[in-house]
Amino acid sequence: MAHKVPTGVGRQQGVTFLVIKMPKVKTNSSAKKRFKVTASGQITHQKSHKRHILTKKSKKRKRAMRKDGVVAAPNLFFVQRLLGLK
Repeated sequence: MAHKVPTGVGRQQGVTFLVIKMPKVKTNSSAKKRFKVTASGQITHQKSHKRHILTKKSKKRKRAMRKDGVVAAPNLFFVQRLLGLK
């Protein structure tokens, strides 16, 4: 919930009014480390399962995991909220 916070008193031609300033929206720290926004606006991420137990995985599978993945449409709005884009 966003609450309006009074930040001070303003004056304009002898009329005093209360200045209301909305709080800043913070970006999720873990999300900004895990996702990147491309120039075209797509959000990319690193593929999973590339850290250990690599001997049983084929070369083709490991090579495919090097490429960045694109966030799927059902998850896009949620990731955008974490990054402060929506």
